[in-house]
Amino acid sequence: MSARGRDPLSGRAAVAGIGATEFSKDSGRSELRLAVEAVRAALDDAGLTPGDVDGLVTFTMDTSPEITVAQACGMGDLSFFSRVHYGGGAACATVLQAALAVAAGVAEVVVCYRAFNERSGRRFGAGVQHREPSAEGAAVGWALPFGLLTPASWVAMAAQRYLHRYGLTPEAFGHVAVVDRRYAATNPAAHFYGRPITLADHAASRWIVEPLRLLDCCQETDGGQALVVTSVERARDLPYPPAVVAAAAQGAGRGQEQMTSFYRDDLTGLPETGVVARRLWRTAGLGPGDIDVGILYDHFTPFVLMQLEEFGFCGRGEAADFVAEERLPLNTHGGQLGEAYLHGMNGIAEGVRQVRGTAVNQVPGASRVLVTAGTGVPTSGLVLTGDG
Repeated sequence: MSARGRDPLSGRAAVAGIGATEFSKDSGRSELRLAVEAVRAALDDAGLTPGDVDGLVTFTMDTSPEITVAQACGMGDLSFFSRVHYGGGAACATVLQAALAVAAGVAEVVVCYRAFNERSGRRFGAGVQHREPSAEGAAVGWALPFGLLTPASWVAMAAQRYLHRYGLTPEAFGHVAVVDRRYAATNPAAHFYGRPITLADHAASRWIVEPLRLLDCCQETDGGQALVVTSVERARDLPYPPAVVAAAAQGAGRGQEQMTSFYRDDLTGLPETGVVARRLWRTAGLGPGDIDVGILYDHFTPFVLMQLEEFGFCGRGEAADFVAEERLPLNTHGGQLGEAYLHGMNGIAEGVRQVRGTAVNQVPGASRVLVTAGTGVPTSGLVLTGDG
């Protein structure tokens, strides 16, 4: 990777609005309607109208096309529309693309959105049932005949090696689950509101794929989340203080596959996250010690530990103790384990709330928040800060 310095995107755009539907197990409505409800809620939050929007960004995995969402919301002309690949790895990259468009003058107000019926409709946890032939599918095809059919099974391979390398037991993962559920228990929007867990609960939960237990795995959720991105200058005139995009990055590592990068020299880390970490720290001019809150993608607990290590919050094999000692507030909304699985977009919204000072589990004085996207895939990340 080149040794580029701080990129010129830093401080050029901000998240000015956030909006979501309720998070449920059966929404009772289409994914398009969920998208529209989330987008309208985000625009209301930003004090803007559909007519102000000239750009839209979503995931390649989303079923609601940009032009359809624009029509259903009553938007006018669009000068920018885009999609980002790799499932949850796209979350922070949607904001990156929106910020790029705003900074380049291609668009003035860009809405990022993600909406799905992931519990009542297509359930990712059900595993691979059918795939159209593709180069991407050829990679995962090497693992399927051996029973590695689900995301949990793919992550379990790396998790088992991690435990072996550092002489740990599966209970090391329980600290992440306990922290997430503690925050979810005080978040009325969370599915597990009022339901914290203990390490004993984690250890007693059934095996899914060893060494992963049920409480190591995120939820399946119906819902939608949207974010409004505009220039920092314009955001200053809107109802809430801007959450400035101090840094945004994408990353893919050497030997990268989508969830099945089993042929790398080492399975105990996340090289793609390392790429993102180096770019974010360099661009933001910050380091691990400067971060007030970490919103780390938590579809499976082991990858939260590996992210902490890739970002330099602690040494290799030390992340379980780091979490147990609560050295950094993590996933203050409850994460995808406790609040909802919205492919990481609800985590970005929590980062914005922390910077605004409006989070349910507000960290006093929080002004620098790290947000990460999906792990085990090409991924992305953000550093959000206050204005000034």
